[in-house]
Amino acid sequence: MNVTIAATQMACTWDLDKNIEKAINIVHQSADLGAEIILLQELFETPYFCIDTNNEHFNLAKTLTEQPTIKKMQVVAKDRGVVLPISFFEKSGLVYFNSIVVIDADGSIVGHYRKSHIPDFPLYEEKFYFSPGDTGFRAFDTRFGRIGIGICWDQWFPEAARAMALMGAEILLYPTAIGNELDQPDFDSKNHWQTTMRGHAAANIMPVIASNRIGNESSNNLSMEFYGSSFISNHLGELVSEADRESENILTHTFDLDEISRFRRDWGVFRDRRPDLYEGILSLDGNRTQKIDHE
Repeated sequence: MNVTIAATQMACTWDLDKNIEKAINIVHQSADLGAEIILLQELFETPYFCIDTNNEHFNLAKTLTEQPTIKKMQVVAKDRGVVLPISFFEKSGLVYFNSIVVIDADGSIVGHYRKSHIPDFPLYEEKFYFSPGDTGFRAFDTRFGRIGIGICWDQWFPEAARAMALMGAEILLYPTAIGNELDQPDFDSKNHWQTTMRGHAAANIMPVIASNRIGNESSNNLSMEFYGSSFISNHLGELVSEADRESENILTHTFDLDEISRFRRDWGVFRDRRPDLYEGILSLDGNRTQKIDHE
């Protein structure tokens, strides 16, 4: 089966209605280009409010059932016959999550994922806002293939990509918000960021798509420049399309998922796995076996 995927990037402001309108327009433009799975960036409804800590920002969160943008995107997905993973700030009971819903091409919601790895760095103050996700990693069946989705900081963890691959994901998608570092102003993480995810593609033999934001955003005297560079990698970890650092952009690429599946099977990576030897990654310090011996 051939599937065409779009990676996108856009700038956001505190005009939330304008952000949502822009995102919907990007979906339509991507569909006009033939895209069937369209990836928007992390938390596209608002600026990246995690630059600092502000209790007022909790008012931005909505429950899954009450989230108005998701309802709008369901209509768009059905109208254009496209799959839309939609990032949103989720309120659930007394806690908050950085979440994704997957809207299928008929407008139905096929699944829900909450970000597992929550960063805590200057300009990335996410632990103030988000609880660690409790859904576990997931793969979602859609009209255009089975997809796995991690959210931003999740993309740095090979365990997450491998877990989704083992669940049958055929494509890995990562909506993102990443830019400069406050404590390392001269460090540019763009190449490291891309290379890490391209490694997931090569190791799991499946395409990886990342959508980042662009532009400068400020709050309480803190400023952050997002570097875009959204990209599409093929199943060998090769870049097949990359956006620049400053422009709103749409990238598309078509993959033959059946051909990639045969290549993944024939390469033997999953055949030759030794999960009986991987106990060390079940603990934070690598001493899982030692702890079992002492129990």
